[in-house]
Amino acid sequence: MDRVQIVALIGAGALLLFVLELVRRRQLLERYALLWLFSAGVVLLLGAWTGLLTDIADVAGIHYPPSALFGVAFLFVLVLLLHFSIAVSKLTDQTKVLAQRLALLEEELRNTKRRTRTRVADERHEPEHEHEHEHEPLSGAGRG
Repeated sequence: MDRVQIVALIGAGALLLFVLELVRRRQLLERYALLWLFSAGVVLLLGAWTGLLTDIADVAGIHYPPSALFGVAFLFVLVLLLHFSIAVSKLTDQTKVLAQRLALLEEELRNTKRRTRTRVADERHEPEHEHEHEHEPLSGAGRG
């Protein structure tokens, strides 16, 4: 077994254990962990199964099979980056919508408070008893 393959096996095994620990600590969601576990599993498989790695290297036109291992790992990393870019873009859009909704709710709350204060102020200025108003007669009688 080549030294590069040993390093790849150790690296992939360490990645598998690290991802599992992150999931156990609830620092990584399972749906993202599956991508990382699959990627590390493929690198582990290719590092351990040299015949498959040699076949892939021959098909890809790569003369040194361990280089094909890193090529495959690089492709998986690109796929992961694309996936996470899509997730971040979606979260950015959701954050923008939530910020806009929050601003609308805050404005509505300010308007409600303003209306309540105005209503309370108006009620304080209204006379409490009817006799405090001067009433004019309904007919023209009594005017002089």
